[in-house]
Amino acid sequence: MAGPLTGRATTPRRRIAWLLLLLAVLAAHGCITAELADRMDRLASEAAMPERLQAVYVRELQPAAPPVVAPAPVAQPKPLPPAAPAASAPKQAPAAASAPAAPPVEPEPSLAQAEPPPAPASAPPEAPPPDLVAALTPASAPLPEPGPEAEAASSPEPGASAPPFEWPGATRLSYKLTGNVRGEVHGDAQVEWLREGLRYQVHVDVTVGLPIAPLLTRRSSSEGVLTEQGLEPRRYDEDTKQAFRDRRRLTLRFDPDAVVLPDGRRRERWPGTQDAASQFVQLSWLFTTRPELLREGGTIEFGLALPRSVDRWTYDVLGEEPVTTLFGQVDAFHLKPRRLSRPGGELVAEIWFAPTLRYLPARIRIQQDEQTFVDLVLSRKPELGAP
Repeated sequence: MAGPLTGRATTPRRRIAWLLLLLAVLAAHGCITAELADRMDRLASEAAMPERLQAVYVRELQPAAPPVVAPAPVAQPKPLPPAAPAASAPKQAPAAASAPAAPPVEPEPSLAQAEPPPAPASAPPEAPPPDLVAALTPASAPLPEPGPEAEAASSPEPGASAPPFEWPGATRLSYKLTGNVRGEVHGDAQVEWLREGLRYQVHVDVTVGLPIAPLLTRRSSSEGVLTEQGLEPRRYDEDTKQAFRDRRRLTLRFDPDAVVLPDGRRRERWPGTQDAASQFVQLSWLFTTRPELLREGGTIEFGLALPRSVDRWTYDVLGEEPVTTLFGQVDAFHLKPRRLSRPGGELVAEIWFAPTLRYLPARIRIQQDEQTFVDLVLSRKPELGAP
């Protein structure tokens, strides 16, 4: 009698134990599921593109002489790392390239040191570019006596009375796309500049193929703030949709001292570092405030954050070339990066900046290799938004 009674008494206990174990397992699964859901929400939030600012475009920009503005303050950034190999044989190899690896490498001149310092007050000023001579050359009539009239007619230093640079309102550039991607391709592209106070957005939208059935669409978006040194990106997003392939989204975050790549790697962030979308506007701002940089044989360099790397990019100014657009021919300065294009590597972009269109890019050629490239040329005059 004792055995059966004991077995019957322990059965409810075992059931309670199993129930408790089941509840513990469910609770553990619930915690794990909640954690996974939280992580998925964070990933989805990061993958989502930022809400786009809106603008209404009311008129077209008419070609005109470039504006004369006060020079921008020049920053003194930390030295950037050694440059990548040139796309073609350079005129002269940098001295640091042949130096042994053990001694510290002398930093190359920064953008702020690319031009010689201004001459002292007693020295004659350097001749301004030809298209600015009329705007900067005052009347040279002798002044017999000092007075109000004499002060009005006196010759100020070049640029001393120029107004400060003002960031423009919404601006949209429309391009016709041609090229070769496993065969001849056609399409359209837009570069849109938007700002709200000190906040800015730059959007680059590219469509390859017919709009109703594109082979590829890509939206690149840069968002950040305006500073005395130009654009300061805070985030870069890229959304790519290609026929017969999965949609791909990636995000770069710009922390105060680092750029966080899409795979989580952190790379040092140098002052003035730009992203693939903001670089076009940053260069337009730079040439507007420092037009002397657009001289044949000159170089422009800055840090550039791309989805796979952060490095210094150097652009050579090849000279002034005409660009034939759908609304006529415009003169532009051709900039070419020294970076080699490699299959499967980062894309390189040659850019033609037009002074008569506020130094906006009239042409952009993006190349992966000799047989894979797209060429964007303005299809209409830049559109300006309502104030």
